[in-house]
Amino acid sequence: MFMKKTVTLPVILILLLACGCGAEEDENSQTRFLLDTVVTITAECDDETLDGAFALCEELESILSRTAEGSDVYRLNNTDGFVKVSEHTLKNVERALYYAELSGGKFDITIYPVSSLWDFKNQVVPDRDEIAEALKNVDYQSIEIKGDEISLGGRQIDLGGIAKGYISDELIGYFSDKGVDNVLISLGGNIGMIGGYRIGIREPFSDSLIAAAELENQSASTSGIYERYIEKDGKLYHHVLDPQTGCGVENDLASVTVIGKNSIDCDALSTVCLLLGSEAAAELIDSIPETEAVMIDRDNNIILTSGLYREDDEIYFK
Repeated sequence: MFMKKTVTLPVILILLLACGCGAEEDENSQTRFLLDTVVTITAECDDETLDGAFALCEELESILSRTAEGSDVYRLNNTDGFVKVSEHTLKNVERALYYAELSGGKFDITIYPVSSLWDFKNQVVPDRDEIAEALKNVDYQSIEIKGDEISLGGRQIDLGGIAKGYISDELIGYFSDKGVDNVLISLGGNIGMIGGYRIGIREPFSDSLIAAAELENQSASTSGIYERYIEKDGKLYHHVLDPQTGCGVENDLASVTVIGKNSIDCDALSTVCLLLGSEAAAELIDSIPETEAVMIDRDNNIILTSGLYREDDEIYFK
């Protein structure tokens, strides 16, 4: 039986919590801006425990951030040869390489030289020649791992497509160790939980919900073409870049929400599926145990993987 918890969350880019009823008196919730996104943690715990969770989030950001000087990723991007890194960085890079292979190179953390050219804040589309030159430095197969050391082979990485999922999992582990029974973690488009919650899936390019599902002790992550984009001369340029073209991937999908056990996998898979398109994405998800996906195409049609079904606006597990 799902326990629907009442919490108040800000509107976030990808997933909204659809509130239930019957909040516990000791429920505690805070929202802070971390990881370049809105982070909301709601848990049945005291202030000290909740503050400890945010401290862990800040610690992991200081290790995995591309821009923070002294972070593992910063040192990797600015050092030739092998660099000793933390267990956190090692796990992220290893998992990213796994999904690079699984996706046939569609998921590639060495995309940073290309992604850095795109200025979505100021709506600047890079020159085609700039993109072509930057693509020469995109190759996940250049990354080498020896023990606790990593060499990028002259490449530069961005863990933005996987690190928030990893941090969500670490936060769930933190609360589990503290004996907290009900937790909801929202890191932008990544949701992790202990207990049961009802989540809503956003309609692309809208603040409305297109569907909702009840989850229990699961994670969910959404990737969409509507998060960051540029409209120019009637064309939409979005931020989920195809490593082959250096531009936003063009297929039938507008968003993908992946539901599974671990947030790190959901985080990476939501991007992988968006890059693959609905047919290949459904085939991939159906091959992964305890994992499902809700895909929305560019005409707002909902496509479900084989373990889900829909009645009106509600999505259920078979």
